Amino acid sequence: MTATRVDADVIRRLPKAVLHDHLDGGLRPATVIELAAEVGHTLPTTDPDELAAWYFEAANSGDLVRYIATFEHTLAVMQTREGLLRTAEEYVLDLAADGVVYGEVRYAPELNTQGGLALAEVVETVQEGLAAGMAKVAAAGTPVRVGTLLCGMRMFDRVREAADLAVAFRDAGVVGFDIAGAEAGFPAADHLAAFEHLRRESVPFTIHAGEADGLSSIHQALQICGAQRIGHGVRITDDIVDGKLGRLAGWVRDRRIALEMCPTSNLQTGAATSIAEHPITALKDLGFRVTLNTDNRLVSGTTMTREMSLLVEQAGWTVEDLRTVTVNALKSAFIPFDERKALIEDVVLPGYAV
Repeated sequence: MTATRVDADVIRRLPKAVLHDHLDGGLRPATVIELAAEVGHTLPTTDPDELAAWYFEAANSGDLVRYIATFEHTLAVMQTREGLLRTAEEYVLDLAADGVVYGEVRYAPELNTQGGLALAEVVETVQEGLAAGMAKVAAAGTPVRVGTLLCGMRMFDRVREAADLAVAFRDAGVVGFDIAGAEAGFPAADHLAAFEHLRRESVPFTIHAGEADGLSSIHQALQICGAQRIGHGVRITDDIVDGKLGRLAGWVRDRRIALEMCPTSNLQTGAATSIAEHPITALKDLGFRVTLNTDNRLVSGTTMTREMSLLVEQAGWTVEDLRTVTVNALKSAFIPFDERKALIEDVVLPGYAV
């Protein structure tokens, strides 16, 4: 492929894949406002544009804990069946509008039970909403395959329950597992029993690591807990000096462990200093299996199109680079091999022949 000029229209049309995207971080501002009015929750503002700006500014603190605190308002409107159905369906519609052909959406069911829903009811409702969205976009000629990752919150004590749910719903749309929340001070190995259970049941999982904590967090996620992918993982660069890989960095690259990288989000939480200097580019050039993701579309004010555009404009990425990270994502998706292969060969590669 020659180095095609990459403008906004080209990027918008490219087929995309996203592995790291939180349901409760990607609501439409107008939806948050409407649902908040229905449940009597007070927001910082009831103007959609102002609310979107408030989220971006509030999250732009350089601190992961403050970033997470912005989820108070989205979670407040996701405690009812109606709220979950709507946000899950709209999630799929928004992916389709962004050119995404495969997405994995993650959320922690324990955070959606304040309105009286049981954990299993939360999962069933979200899956129903996602299915409705997938049916709509397929009928519109822009199909999106969406798999669900259930999260346990590493600061709390219900991680094993979430893992049990992932096993129970593995044939009903749930494709994997994750732990999320404040990373520093809450080591993944505290929940080793949950990960051992998932391994026994052959359920794949990723772990947030190397975002707000260092190499020890990544090492623990991989070598103690057994994660198949790493959420963020930007701190793996601490194990690379002058292009020479340390043992952990070498393990990650050589075993083709996908890094779910989220440039805009990493700037907001202080895990990176700029798009131009974000580790995703250097790691890509060193042969790591990097993937490009949004993390939280509302909170970070972003889309996959925007993330791609930023890398093109500020880090010199080409269409071939964008194709590489998209294929990387599908190679590491938590769905069967034949489905991944078909998406790569029948959808992504033809879509990048621009």
